[in-house]
Amino acid sequence: MSEPKTRPTETTLQTFLAGVSDAKRRADCAAVAVLMQQVTGEPAVIWGTSIVGFGRYRYRYESGREGDWPLIGFAARKNDLTLYVLFDFDGRDALLAKLGKHKTGKGCLYLKSLADVDRAVLEELIRRSVAAKEPQRVR
Repeated sequence: MSEPKTRPTETTLQTFLAGVSDAKRRADCAAVAVLMQQVTGEPAVIWGTSIVGFGRYRYRYESGREGDWPLIGFAARKNDLTLYVLFDFDGRDALLAKLGKHKTGKGCLYLKSLADVDRAVLEELIRRSVAAKEPQRVR
């Protein structure tokens, strides 16, 4: 089987943040990084060129393909701040209903700005997402 294209790099969080051209998005990324590091107790690791991950979990598909992936993370995309945190856990939909302005995708939470959401609710979403993946966490 082939190796995953997106793997951990030696790029620092500071270098990553310096590459985010929009000042507001850069500030949001820095704030999310602090929150994710506090929740996971793990340092930021840049995966590929665009994903900031915290911790790792082991996945295995029915096909037999397996690998490691960030436990939680985010990316500064052109139109959104994308958070990779939406795992299946009880109460997820209720928290999302209280979060504020956002969109969701499969496992992703899309925010235009942190100012649009309740940070306490966001922190709880992150905490519960980490707890949901804990059985697969790589230490």
